[in-house]
Amino acid sequence: MYCHVMPCPLSYVRFSVFSDAKDLDTIPTPCRAHDLSCAHVVTPPIARPCQPVTTDWNVSYPIQDGVGASIAEEGRARQFLPANYRPISNMSTVSKVLKRLVLAHLLGSANFSQYQSTYRKGHSTETALLDVLDGVFKAADEKQVTVLIDLDLSASFDTVDHRLLLDRLRLEFGVTATVLDWLQSYLEGRSQFVKIDQYQSPTIGVDVGVPQGSVVGPLLFAVYCSPVTDVIAHHSVQYHHYADDTQLHLAMRADNTTAGLSVLAECTTDVRQWYLQNSLQLNPDKSEALIVGTNNQLHAVTSSVSSVSVAGVDLPVAEEMKVLGVVLDQRLTFSKHV
Repeated sequence: MYCHVMPCPLSYVRFSVFSDAKDLDTIPTPCRAHDLSCAHVVTPPIARPCQPVTTDWNVSYPIQDGVGASIAEEGRARQFLPANYRPISNMSTVSKVLKRLVLAHLLGSANFSQYQSTYRKGHSTETALLDVLDGVFKAADEKQVTVLIDLDLSASFDTVDHRLLLDRLRLEFGVTATVLDWLQSYLEGRSQFVKIDQYQSPTIGVDVGVPQGSVVGPLLFAVYCSPVTDVIAHHSVQYHHYADDTQLHLAMRADNTTAGLSVLAECTTDVRQWYLQNSLQLNPDKSEALIVGTNNQLHAVTSSVSSVSVAGVDLPVAEEMKVLGVVLDQRLTFSKHV
């Protein structure tokens, strides 16, 4: 399926994009967001670089700059370990408006997996969670337990190989010609710096990765990782993606878990190998495993299963797991979340 981009009026994007990149924005965000009386003045200079998306144009370097912010991973902030922090790029507001216009066209592709919910119409973290829970409840009705695995990727957005991403956009999503050139120009020649109070680091070039604080970054990451769904499906394991969050789940009989656990071990090993071949790192040690079922089913399982093998690492079966912001327990009482 080929991506044909048509000119898009700036009015398509509401002026409700707020930015924390005060060092990059020269026009106050409240002026852009709320003072519609000045729209006739503000719109033309913003719209002008958007129109050549269908002609011959390269992204200007100021739009590519980002201010780095360090955000703690939820649940691990109290450890105060540098490894538990991830970089977020605060992009300028004007660049976010421009990229939303491009995003609107990329989302038209039918090549995304139906189990990829990132930035897709009718999809959200809620629908992703509902899909996972629907499979769990169906398994319980069939007197089966479900082994749920939450995979953890290390600095996933920061290690995306630009060449592989552009090849994937061209070969698997049909993005060609000017649109592909535009995205290549957006990815290449990037720079970033980190600022803490009045202290600012030197500006350095960035030749890998997609900005995690950008509008289009999560979607590009979803494009980059799209082939891994074939690896998972090959093992007949159920899955769901939301950006870099991936949940695997497989139903099995409580009195015969050996075959199912073996399938999950082989699947996660193959997934890890695919990630390595694509410059991504799966962290089995930070991944989590949860067994969900009824009281009787769990009693039969927990007496024989204390760990789940994920990419060669034996993970202890957790009593609870946070999936897309919701805390799940083994009996799905949601008591820990409430």
